[in-house]
Amino acid sequence: MNFQSLFQFLTELNQNNSKEWMDNNRKWYKEVRKDYIAWLDELDLAIAALDNEYFDTPGKKGINRINNNLMFHPNKPIYKDHFGAGLDKAPNTADFYIEVGLGQSMLAGGFWRPDPKTLRSIREAIDYDGEELKKILNKKSFKDTFGELVVDETLKNAPKGFSKDHPHVELLRHKTFAVMHPLTQKEILQDDFKQKIISVYMEMLPFRRYLNKAVTV
Repeated sequence: MNFQSLFQFLTELNQNNSKEWMDNNRKWYKEVRKDYIAWLDELDLAIAALDNEYFDTPGKKGINRINNNLMFHPNKPIYKDHFGAGLDKAPNTADFYIEVGLGQSMLAGGFWRPDPKTLRSIREAIDYDGEELKKILNKKSFKDTFGELVVDETLKNAPKGFSKDHPHVELLRHKTFAVMHPLTQKEILQDDFKQKIISVYMEMLPFRRYLNKAVTV
């Protein structure tokens, strides 16, 4: 994957964020996108060889659209400043997200503001065996890789149906259950970038499996 070309494309797109510019550079965009999809295909196979529960996700299925959703975010530019993709995308589970871009690049996973039913299932799992989740989150290598849960909206009090004195009330108050590992452009351009992704994937796996079990049991 020629990530240098990807960053160059995104830089020029960011400077000329319009349909006219994109139409004039459609061939370049298709070349970068095709290269990125091929790279995702290779990564898909590499991870599948290490995780026997992995859900096969070819690049074309994993890649996100580069267009922003202007219906819900009318003030955003037409096009994103990054290429994003999800792997291990079994239906109704926490996928593994890869974002390579100008403003930020990251590896992330979990559930971002899940629907009420999914959120309730996660909270019920925490109520049942929250110590197991805490054990995952507090593991040194996990904390070194991800820090804390992604900071997002939280309830001021315990959610309905749970005591304010619940031993895991701090976890129960979360509305998002996700972790993130930031990436630098330098890391992305290094030869061992794919191996770094695999290492982060494996470190995140117990966290994602805990969530997936919570929403499928």
